[in-house]
Amino acid sequence: MSKTVVIHQPDFVPYLGFFQRFLSADEFIVLDHVQFVTGTSRSWTHRDKIKTPSGEKWLTLSVRKAPLGTPINEIELSSSVDWATDNLNLLKQNYRSAPFFDEVFPSIASLYDQPPRLMADFNLRSIELLMDLLDVRLPWVRSSTLQPAGSSNEMLIDLLGKVGATHYLSGNGARDYMQPEKFARAGIEVVWQQFMHPVYPQQFGAFVPYLSSLDVLFNCGIAASRQILRETA
Repeated sequence: MSKTVVIHQPDFVPYLGFFQRFLSADEFIVLDHVQFVTGTSRSWTHRDKIKTPSGEKWLTLSVRKAPLGTPINEIELSSSVDWATDNLNLLKQNYRSAPFFDEVFPSIASLYDQPPRLMADFNLRSIELLMDLLDVRLPWVRSSTLQPAGSSNEMLIDLLGKVGATHYLSGNGARDYMQPEKFARAGIEVVWQQFMHPVYPQQFGAFVPYLSSLDVLFNCGIAASRQILRETA
C-alpha cells in the first residue's frame, strides 16, 4: 500500500509551499530532534517574513539562549521579553488595512493566548492553526518519538521506514544533499515537490513571494487562500 510522507522542521507560521506538500501526503514527520539553527539564512524555525510598507520584515519568536547543538524540541521561549505582544502589534501595524484583517486576526491572536514553554510546541500550534484556516488535514508524528538513528540521508530513511513510507515527498531545497539511490535501496521513492508560487493581491507595491502564509490570509481571506493553495498543487 502506498504511503507518502513529508519530513520537515516545525517552522513558525510557514509559507504556502510548506502546506502545499501536505495536499499530496499521508503523514507529516515533525523533525524536532535535530539541532536548532539560528543566525543564518536557514533560520526559519523561530521566524518568518511578513510584508511592510518598507519591504520584508521578520516576525520573530524570542527564545532563551541555548548551547550550540541544542535540539529544536528543547528550545524554550523567552519569559523575559513580551514577544507575544510585540508580534501581535507588528501584525496589526502592517495588516490592519488589509481586506481580511478582521476575519483572520482573531484566530491569530488566539494563537498567542498562554503560549507554552517550548518553541516547538508553539510552532506546532501555529502550524495546526494554519492547517485549519487553509483546510488541510494531515496526521503528524514527532521524530523525537521514533528513536531516530543516523544522520542526513540515513536518518531520513530510518524515520521513513519506521512509519512505513513508500514515498518521500521532498522540497527542492534538499536536492543538493539528497541521494535518492539510498532511498531506493530501502524501498522508498523520492518525489520532488512541484510548487509554483502563486501571485495574489498584496499590499505595499510589487508582489513579494515566500512570505508567511499569514500574508495571503490577511490579503485574500480564508476561502480564497484555500483555493490559491490548491491551485499550486
